[in-house]
Amino acid sequence: MTPCLLHTDLPLPVRRGKVRDVYDLGDRLLIVATDRISAYDVVMPDGIPGKGRILTALTRFWLDTLPAARPHHLLSDRAADLPPQVAPYAAQIEGRFMLVRKARVIPIECVARGYLAGSGWAEYQQSGSVCGVRLPRGLLRSARLPEPIFTPATKEAEGHDQNITFEQAADRIGADLAGLLRDRTLSLYADAARHALARGIIIADTKFEFGLDEDDRLLLIDEALTPDSSRFWPADQWIEGAEPPSFDKQYLRNWLSAQSWNRTPPAPALPPEVVEGTRRRYLEAFERLTGSDSADRQRFR
Repeated sequence: MTPCLLHTDLPLPVRRGKVRDVYDLGDRLLIVATDRISAYDVVMPDGIPGKGRILTALTRFWLDTLPAARPHHLLSDRAADLPPQVAPYAAQIEGRFMLVRKARVIPIECVARGYLAGSGWAEYQQSGSVCGVRLPRGLLRSARLPEPIFTPATKEAEGHDQNITFEQAADRIGADLAGLLRDRTLSLYADAARHALARGIIIADTKFEFGLDEDDRLLLIDEALTPDSSRFWPADQWIEGAEPPSFDKQYLRNWLSAQSWNRTPPAPALPPEVVEGTRRRYLEAFERLTGSDSADRQRFR
């Protein structure tokens, strides 16, 4: 297995996120998905080998598959399209990069929930609602909701994103744009959830990001429907009232929760079995969702 790519060495201005490095090429952006992994808003000291390639390939699959994903910001993920100043680094970032249109990022995380889990479950226990959406009484943990709901959140530069109501989102960005975000988010979720369920995976919830291009078109940006941005459950192991096993980083979160760690940097070193267990779950999600087989795994090393 090749070493993790935790950062890139391109001699360009870079903005490093928790997982991705973003380079400004003037008229475009270059987004590189590293093998870094975060949990509880803290980047782990150890990466997951091949994770960046898995996220990039799965995002590309959804952009190509879902009609509601269009328009989006992706221009190319082909090495032949890299500009001259980046081309010498093609081998380092192969399979990990996207050349994308620039967009004015809308400062709202667009979350779709079809099941009651995570922060949604915690909020429901306290108030009977999620982000202002009133839900039926007596729902159990992991329950399927009567219909998917849109539950926006703030995009925070530091710390945790905060769940907000649709009305609060509308106050921030305008009612018309908030309505477009809600409709596009729920359409994306419905199509993806239907595709995934046919392949044995429940998408319990997922988040999207959007931006506006120079013509004010609403573009889907960043990653989409990956184990980093979604909660994936095996459909044959889902039962109401319990937390199903997952194909996402909940496995890592569960391990961290068992450690004596206060969820502030630095995070504890990850044992090899946790690294490999996380990698294996990401790979299985990719293979199930895309129809790839295990012979295709070599490109993710």
